[in-house]
Amino acid sequence: MARYLVIVESPAKVKTIKKFLGSNYVVAASNGHVRDLPKSQLGVSPENDFEPKYITIRGKGEILANLRKEVKKADKVYLATDPDREGEAISWHLCKALKLEDKKTYRISFNEITKNAVKASLKNAREIDMDLVDAQQARRVLDRVVGYKISPLLWAKVKRGLSAGRVQSVALRIIADREEEINAFIPEEYWTLDAALKVEGEKKPLAARFYGTEDKKMTISSEEELNQIVKEIEGADYKVADIKKGERIKKAPLPFTTSTLQQEASKALNFATAKTMRIAQQLYEGIDIKGNGTAGLITYLRTDSTRISEEADANVKTYIKDQYGKEYVSLGQAGTARDKKPIQDAHEAIRPTDVSRTPAAMKDSLTRDQFRLYQLIWKRFLASRMQPARYETTSVKIAAGKYRFTVSASKVAFEGFRLIYTEAGEAKEETGVLARGLCMESKLTQESFETKQHFTQPPAHYTEAALVKALEELGIGRPSTYAPTISTIIARRYVAKENKNLYLTEIGEVVDHIMKQSFPSIVDVNFTANMESLLDGVAEGKVNWKTIIENFYPDIEDAVEKAQEELDAVKIEDEVTDVVCDQCGRNMVIKYGPHGRFLACPGFPDCRSTKPYLEKIGVACPVCGRDVVLRKTKKGRKYYGCENNPDCEFMSWQKPSGRKCPKCGSYMVERGDKLCCGNEQCGFVEPRKNAEK
Repeated sequence: MARYLVIVESPAKVKTIKKFLGSNYVVAASNGHVRDLPKSQLGVSPENDFEPKYITIRGKGEILANLRKEVKKADKVYLATDPDREGEAISWHLCKALKLEDKKTYRISFNEITKNAVKASLKNAREIDMDLVDAQQARRVLDRVVGYKISPLLWAKVKRGLSAGRVQSVALRIIADREEEINAFIPEEYWTLDAALKVEGEKKPLAARFYGTEDKKMTISSEEELNQIVKEIEGADYKVADIKKGERIKKAPLPFTTSTLQQEASKALNFATAKTMRIAQQLYEGIDIKGNGTAGLITYLRTDSTRISEEADANVKTYIKDQYGKEYVSLGQAGTARDKKPIQDAHEAIRPTDVSRTPAAMKDSLTRDQFRLYQLIWKRFLASRMQPARYETTSVKIAAGKYRFTVSASKVAFEGFRLIYTEAGEAKEETGVLARGLCMESKLTQESFETKQHFTQPPAHYTEAALVKALEELGIGRPSTYAPTISTIIARRYVAKENKNLYLTEIGEVVDHIMKQSFPSIVDVNFTANMESLLDGVAEGKVNWKTIIENFYPDIEDAVEKAQEELDAVKIEDEVTDVVCDQCGRNMVIKYGPHGRFLACPGFPDCRSTKPYLEKIGVACPVCGRDVVLRKTKKGRKYYGCENNPDCEFMSWQKPSGRKCPKCGSYMVERGDKLCCGNEQCGFVEPRKNAEK
């Protein structure tokens, strides 16, 4: 009997796939990559046409030895690594490492680990797609060149082992730019005015919001303006000026891509992107279902396509019809991307492999986190094949002299997809309650006014979900890179994550400044997005991968050479302070570490004394009068606090200015070229140059 060897990446897949194939099939795992560029050197030879030098990854020798034994016994070898560029590259590396050139070797791939999909892939075995391999090689070499050329400069500049990455540096810049926006943001005051109106014959008053005049919407910018409007409408005749009834449609969501799954899991389940991908990988590779053996529950998790196969589309629509009624079934073949950017449509959107495996039926076989993520994917897939939700809307304009108030309400006419799925954080669609008898002839009487002061809010800090969305919209990275990119900048402590938000740390600020100053093209959003397009061109067979490296390498060489000279000229020397070492009496110096600046004894290694560095900003604490110093949270986020902490609890995220607010007497903080009152209820703002006179 012929003997066939199937090589997969993960040991978890071995168990799942083995039960789908006959006894003449042996399934073995490579445990991911088996070859890579060496860690001790660049591993790319510019003199030899940029040929990469691959070596066996440490610890993979035994795995390769076992695979070679199986290869010798096999009549055919099937390489069944993941269905993406990286998976294609792993198959190619296995070919080289196992010397499969003279063996009958085939590449198979499947979007879902089910019996039908695995058997179909064997019937459609093919050769390795070298265009996909070369696209992955180009990405790997580009990342290696950036990392190994720039990292030594960061080491020299900041004094400890930092590193730079091609995509990570752009992600860091996006976060840094948002931080600058937030710091420079000046809050603007505005007021809302609500009127409680008695409708004749109704018990409950009608709550109407100030809109403006008949011709245009107005923003009330100050209390004086508000008082003037109130004065004009006090005692005015209130009457219904217009009633509009209509219908609003809310379309069903598209099924999940990698990006949208990461975003929704972050918002709905509070999962980090890396956790989402780890659990999704488990659901894809196979779960031991009680009474049914092992099966993959979802399709491949790295995709930017929203396409669904015809078979899956038909199955889910039948399921919806049987469970909820035919009126809930979407009439068309939904699920195409709403924007026009090119997508890697190699496989489908993320969906359940079998829609009849309901979350409730799978619950006993899954961990809590697996269940929650599977339920999210299952519900989203069903919702994508259901009818839109429809709402009846009513909008009323009420005249008060020359001014207008508005009241609006909506109620569900047909639930559609919202019968089973609502996105996290989505506003309630059914709003407001209008008096039943309200019509154009209704008599209205003003009962009271409610006024409220507000201030505009700065842009929100990026969360992991928001950063993934930004990276996708800007065309930076690909589905497989979002999670590792974010994990890397957090692990390097360039960014701190607190309460879901991502904050730039002091060390991240230094690295971002150097990258922007010396390597502007590397951190340029458009350059990086264009590089992704070129890599797509390689995958499509339109661009030679070495041409990209040839064009890129001289530029980075020149930039490194130039930066080397400039960075040497501005190299940070140890700054001597007046803080005395407790152990040997020498004046301590400021040094840079992975977590920012700290005080160290210049007598190192004989004296190893260190202290935290507290930088005074030259401003007295508004609470106790001691010095305000720059501090950091445990995760590295900067803030300003009293040196007398914990006895004095003063703290501010914005830099205090030392000037008191002339309006309320509170302390002022710096925001760009303005000074703003630290008391949010006050809202006083003035140019910094006025305060400096």
